[in-house]
Amino acid sequence: MKKRIVDGVEFEQSSGNVFADLGLPDAEKLQIKSGLVGEIRNAMRKLELTQEEAARRMGIVQPKVSGMLRGDFSGLSERKLMDCLNRLGYDIEIRVKPAENAIGHLKLAVA
Repeated sequence: MKKRIVDGVEFEQSSGNVFADLGLPDAEKLQIKSGLVGEIRNAMRKLELTQEEAARRMGIVQPKVSGMLRGDFSGLSERKLMDCLNRLGYDIEIRVKPAENAIGHLKLAVA
């Protein structure tokens, strides 16, 4: 991260991935999961679903929905979160393209 000083206060500029900034392993996957959960939350709000209703529709138990909405992604793969969004009426497109660097990156883009 880049450091800079503004009015005598040192700041570190974010990389754009808070999980990477915190030094967590699998930061790109965590960012993707976080984005998918954000979309699940938006879908639940739009559809006016309770956690119990959303859980039934997504095929998971309500405590898992509660945990997910609080940031606990344990036991939920990216694939499962995408399945949850599908069950809430959302399409998901995966785009693959050549990377600019030797190693590619994972990225979530929301329409």
